[in-house]
Amino acid sequence: MNDRSKSLDEVTISGVGYAIPERIVTNHELETILDTTDQWIVERTGIRERRFVHPGMALSDLAIPAARQAIEHAGIDPRQIGLVICATSTPDMAMPATAILIAHAIGADRAAAFDLEAACTGFAYGMVVAQQFLMSGTYSHALVVGGDVLSKFINWKDRSTAVLFGDGAGAAVLSRVTGDRGFLAVRLGADGAGSELISIPIGSRYPPSAEKELHTIHMRGREVYKWAIDMVPRIISEVLALAKIAPADLDHVILHQANLRIIDAVSKRLGIAQERMVINIDRMANTSAGTIPVALAEIVKQGRVKVGDRICMAGFGAGLTWAAVLLRWTCAKPFPQQQCQNKSLVSTALAETSY
Repeated sequence: MNDRSKSLDEVTISGVGYAIPERIVTNHELETILDTTDQWIVERTGIRERRFVHPGMALSDLAIPAARQAIEHAGIDPRQIGLVICATSTPDMAMPATAILIAHAIGADRAAAFDLEAACTGFAYGMVVAQQFLMSGTYSHALVVGGDVLSKFINWKDRSTAVLFGDGAGAAVLSRVTGDRGFLAVRLGADGAGSELISIPIGSRYPPSAEKELHTIHMRGREVYKWAIDMVPRIISEVLALAKIAPADLDHVILHQANLRIIDAVSKRLGIAQERMVINIDRMANTSAGTIPVALAEIVKQGRVKVGDRICMAGFGAGLTWAAVLLRWTCAKPFPQQQCQNKSLVSTALAETSY
């Protein structure tokens, strides 16, 4: 039941958090196992290093500390969370949903919980889904986690994709409030005609007994690039038009961190100053559903975001899927001082990755 007048209800982000592995894998390290160079990777992608979990870790080992940090930032009791959504393509297991493991670990056992799979667009999709639940009055607080551990799905025989991906997770608490509007406009979309451009084929069509390389990432990079530099400016323009905001009025633009050249192309096409484009692909690589929430939490932690700032987040990726979310930042609470790395789970002894 809706316990407030809908005309007074708004949804805002009340807290964010993130977690990344300690293990740093540089381009120079990849030079020792792949026919590639640091120069080749940097020039084509903008990536200089990425983070990998150790072999014994799963997505929830990053998602749980990210969620705890977001809840601390929001200043709420975990028992107040009515909904947990985990956006990922690399869940801990086929079932149960990783979101249920997260909810249990943070003490939100009464919350509804499910996973959402929209690949690199997953976090933006998850925020919009949570927003709708909150706007309806069903819940007062929701937790949305976006993250992936793509290091476990890399095809080390394919140098064109092996250098692109990393691991990480970010989280946001969304809250229903009175008269404090956070979300200004949203746009979601998908086109299954491009479903073969990015995929991890393993599933009911290609079960676990199938050829091992079907467990790894397959991507037709040039086609994805051409599609992205056309689609991303379009969806950002659509949400800006819905909110009657000009590109120059944006304070921060957080794109899915797939390729630095895509970010640069979007900046030029929309006339958005480069300093307003949030970039961490050089340090994190492509963490799929983790790229946007990790980048958002990083700039909040750095003190770069102030109340009233207009932030546009745009995701794009496998499906093909796309989404843009335009919001006004309303959270004035200081970011938690705790470390983002989950040191209780990642140690130097365990951080060695088997390629």
